[in-house]
Amino acid sequence: GGKMDDALFEFLRSVDTPTVCNAIETAQGKRGFSAFTRRPVIVADPDARPIVGFASTGKVASKFPSPETPESVRERRLGYYRHMATSPKPAIAVIEDIDYPECLGAFWGEVNATVHKGLGLSGAIPNGLVRDLGSLPADFPILAGSVGPSRAFVHVTGFGMPVEIFGMPGKQGDLIHADQHGALVIPPDVVSVLREAVRTVLEAEKVVLETARKPDFDIDMLVDVWTRFEDTRNG
Repeated sequence: GGKMDDALFEFLRSVDTPTVCNAIETAQGKRGFSAFTRRPVIVADPDARPIVGFASTGKVASKFPSPETPESVRERRLGYYRHMATSPKPAIAVIEDIDYPECLGAFWGEVNATVHKGLGLSGAIPNGLVRDLGSLPADFPILAGSVGPSRAFVHVTGFGMPVEIFGMPGKQGDLIHADQHGALVIPPDVVSVLREAVRTVLEAEKVVLETARKPDFDIDMLVDVWTRFEDTRNG
């Protein structure tokens, strides 16, 4: 984990995740950035702003009861909450259900989401289930793998270790950007130039969009503008 200056944090919250994805490739000077989710996500609040924060990781299982005693399950759950509470903020819970893709029980519902929000987290990205869609706390975006009614046998199996969410590898402290399109891990070496790269991407798109919206737009105008657009896109 690290610190992020407030200005960069606010700036990143003002742009969507696809734009950040493009900007990372622009900053790297090539296509092929791959640290992003590869499955459609269930968005608990489609109107939520993008979430930006440091990953706080954990793993859960829900298909079968834990073989451990109820006491040790509870102890681990409280250890998990302690881990969440002490993770560098802004933080996003990045939680892998190890039964994926056959996740059965929802770890995320009104109670657990409210607890995480109260502990200072900004949102959650689980590959497992979410429930209580009508009563989740405001300003706590959840990008889940699926929706279901039951908690089944959901229990925490660990925390702080590397996880994988829909093909996106995540580790404790990774800088995450996520919205209704999915999530990505921002590589540490592009953070310092990311704002400039986002501006480059938006400026390049603007030229094409403004040209395409002209009443006299035609293929010749596209050919003229597209070459310049491609040059900025590929570094």
